Amino acid sequence: MIDETCFYFNDDPEEEEHYLGYLPQYDKPYWVGYCDIPDGTEFSTAEELVNAKIFNGRSLKERWNNVRIISIEGICLESWLEGCRHE
Repeated sequence: MIDETCFYFNDDPEEEEHYLGYLPQYDKPYWVGYCDIPDGTEFSTAEELVNAKIFNGRSLKERWNNVRIISIEGICLESWLEGCRHE
């Protein structure tokens, strides 16, 4: 289970960081920070999250080919891929 992933879109000139994650203890466990909604937003399902038009009026699904992951659980992507258990 991954509670936080940091990423940017490589087609954004400023390469602004965005965050998303999953916290199962909440009614709406899927969350996004630094998006079109001030203070972020929450969702009941992953499908709602990826289809919400909250990244410059487009969804994560629409922009997926431009996603560049910076870190997972606070660990840079390369270190996470090398050293963390993946299931």
